Amino acid sequence: MFVLSVCCLVGIQGGHAATEGSAIVCAPVGQHSAVNVNAGDLNIFHSASPPAHEIRELAWLVFGISAGIFIVVEGVLIWSIIRFRKRKVDAGEPLQVFGSNPVELAWTIIPCIIVLVLTLATVRTIREVELESAPAGALEVDVIGHQWWWEYRLPAPSGAIVVTANELIVPVGRPIWLSLRSADVIHSWWVPRLAGKTDVIPNHLNHTWFQAEAEGTYLGQCAEYCGNQHANMLLRVRVVSVEAFEMWCAAQLAPQVADASGVDGRALFLELACMNCHAIDGVSKGAFGPNLTHLMSRETIGAGAAPLNPQTLRAWIDDPQSIKEGCNMPSLKLEASQLDAVVAYLLTLK
Repeated sequence: MFVLSVCCLVGIQGGHAATEGSAIVCAPVGQHSAVNVNAGDLNIFHSASPPAHEIRELAWLVFGISAGIFIVVEGVLIWSIIRFRKRKVDAGEPLQVFGSNPVELAWTIIPCIIVLVLTLATVRTIREVELESAPAGALEVDVIGHQWWWEYRLPAPSGAIVVTANELIVPVGRPIWLSLRSADVIHSWWVPRLAGKTDVIPNHLNHTWFQAEAEGTYLGQCAEYCGNQHANMLLRVRVVSVEAFEMWCAAQLAPQVADASGVDGRALFLELACMNCHAIDGVSKGAFGPNLTHLMSRETIGAGAAPLNPQTLRAWIDDPQSIKEGCNMPSLKLEASQLDAVVAYLLTLK
């Protein structure tokens, strides 16, 4: 279910989709990372999509009313402290007032009006954000939450289905309709600058949507505790031009190019337990872990736990727990030569 959030992650940088500055503090980069791939703007007040704009405006309304109440109450309190402070000369018992119809009406009617305004504003925002059907021309994406990574299935312009993991690539300016489901426990999809939180519940289909107004990388976080690696179940939405999106889809659907450097590693991949968990088009059909068909087209590994490069890839295969402690991928205790061969093969999956 959608939750209006006005007081969680607020970054310190303004405006840009992928700037260094605020970061997801609860999701540190793995020890093998050289750069913080999770640095970026998470400020809900720097909205970049219609649903996020609606949430921002409601947040400002709540903040404004709360600030007004605070100023009035504190003002009366300070005035009372100064006006009725104890005098050096005792003036006797102050005048006692028992009941005041105007005052009692005021402190009854005014709160009722405030509650009514906030209720109407909240209902309006929910109606604008929680659409019952996909907007016209929307790109419909299936999102599946796993412990602790994200699976995306989206249609390419050709009509074929692109399957990828952890990083959602979408075109700028086009509505994106997300169908959210879970493969295990309750998760929550939340990219603050694009949309509000939406729960991802087992055996129940939820929806949310956004329409990014500028290209860039928008960061988010699973916002529902889902196990010991909840903090490292990160979200990355890369918004690109329409042309770049079409090129990306074509590349994702293209068959793998045979590379001599990966022959031994491919054989090991099929010989070991890798093929039982991971799918690679034309090679294996594993469904427990992320699809690796075009692994090296991604920016991170382990759902944002570390940047994806040969060094972190080797460390991940050697011992995933060293980067993402508690994740469900075991260490196969490979020999150095086997490890080098598997890494060489995976590096060819571009």
